[in-house]
Amino acid sequence: MPPTDPKHSLLSKDDDGSRFLFGDFGEINSSAPPRPDLPPFQTTHEHRRFAEFADAVRTHRYIGLCWGPPGVGKTLSARHYSGVDDWEQWESFFSDTLGPVPERVLEARTAFFTPTVVATPKQIDQGLPRACQRISYAVDFAEHGIVDPYVHTESRSSGRTELLIIDEADRLKATGFEQVRDYFDHHHMGVILIGMPGIEKRLARYPQLYSRIGFAHEYRQLSADELTAVLARRLPAEGEATDGGVAHATAIATIVRITAGNFRLVDRLLTQIERVQTVNDLNELTPEVVEAARQALLIGH
Repeated sequence: MPPTDPKHSLLSKDDDGSRFLFGDFGEINSSAPPRPDLPPFQTTHEHRRFAEFADAVRTHRYIGLCWGPPGVGKTLSARHYSGVDDWEQWESFFSDTLGPVPERVLEARTAFFTPTVVATPKQIDQGLPRACQRISYAVDFAEHGIVDPYVHTESRSSGRTELLIIDEADRLKATGFEQVRDYFDHHHMGVILIGMPGIEKRLARYPQLYSRIGFAHEYRQLSADELTAVLARRLPAEGEATDGGVAHATAIATIVRITAGNFRLVDRLLTQIERVQTVNDLNELTPEVVEAARQALLIGH
């Protein structure tokens, strides 16, 4: 959690801040709070394919289109590629001296934007440059120790941002897609639109945008072999098993069968497995534990 340093308080001496309880102030930050309990990112074959695709879009400054079923890891890969989790952790701390810009943010120079469900043209017009400009300013801050666009003019107009990733692009309406095209035309950066299967057919109805798409990428579910390898790293066997590890291997195979390579479902199932183990004071992973966890889930993506 961010430190609660009274030096950063907005309240006067006798102000208890109770107006925040009843006033219409909304949320202080528009983005979700950082999650320090995130498991380590698992680099998979599909993520490597996505990274190669994103590198190509970023290098050639085209528009790229990425689609895949829900829960396969599209957003997870995009956030990791752009360093969003590192950025959110970094910006959440209040201190007199701002720490160094996260290394991944500087390497990727990639803005990440998710339109709201009912995003208005005004919100998109404001959201795209805000997301992109702060990345350029971050590069300036890392190199010069200050942000002054009147001195370091190369960061103006998001000039040091190389890629913009728009997640949940299915939420955009016709006007929103035209706004993205217009923004792309007026900036020297690549753009990736991420959506569900079928978005490639939908975009064909917008010839001006569609003609600018230079790369397409289908994000697929993990194969059974790769998911088995990922789970083996995340759920290592506990010590010397009396059955030679048969129960643990069977449990892993059961998870693979239930989830069918869907990352979101894997995460939900593993959370339930941890709960079952904690409640029953169990350390070993067995098929019975997996089945008990499965029964507590609504199996859907």
